[in-house]
Amino acid sequence: MSLLSVEDTVLFVIDMQGNLYESMQDKQFLLENVRKLVRGMQVFGIPVIVTEQIPEKLGPTIEPVASLLPDAPRIPKADFSCCGDEKIMKALKAAERRQVLLSGIETHVCVYQTAIDLLGFGYDVHLVADAVSSRTVLNREIGIGRMRDEGVHLASTEMVLFELVRTADDPKFKEIFKIVK
Repeated sequence: MSLLSVEDTVLFVIDMQGNLYESMQDKQFLLENVRKLVRGMQVFGIPVIVTEQIPEKLGPTIEPVASLLPDAPRIPKADFSCCGDEKIMKALKAAERRQVLLSGIETHVCVYQTAIDLLGFGYDVHLVADAVSSRTVLNREIGIGRMRDEGVHLASTEMVLFELVRTADDPKFKEIFKIVK
């Protein structure tokens, strides 16, 4: 395994939608970390892929996330795994990156199934563990544990951002530091 690189990383923001988001454990902490991740990706120019599980039923991506990504398409899906949707896989292939960061909901369903499928396709998968949630703490913990057991790398929001910036001498360091503080 190698450190994350700006040139090879892509972020998934999975199903951060109204009705679903409202039922998440520690949803404010989740939201803060997803927003930090998105802002960090913007500093680095890293692509962000936004998915929505049956948005006609669960609602659109919540405004605090959507407002940061006004130009990012929100790709609707019915499959729990993002890899089951042709448009999402096309967006991932178009990004031409092999290191995939996962954030969003729910940890034990859509995030988990996406992670396992991405591993099967040969991607280097990183779960941003403080930027995922489930309706129950136990489901979140089991989902994270299963992903770790299957070979997904665990990280935190700050870990990811500082791994990408690498040095305090990087001109982007000050922007990243403002995001995390």
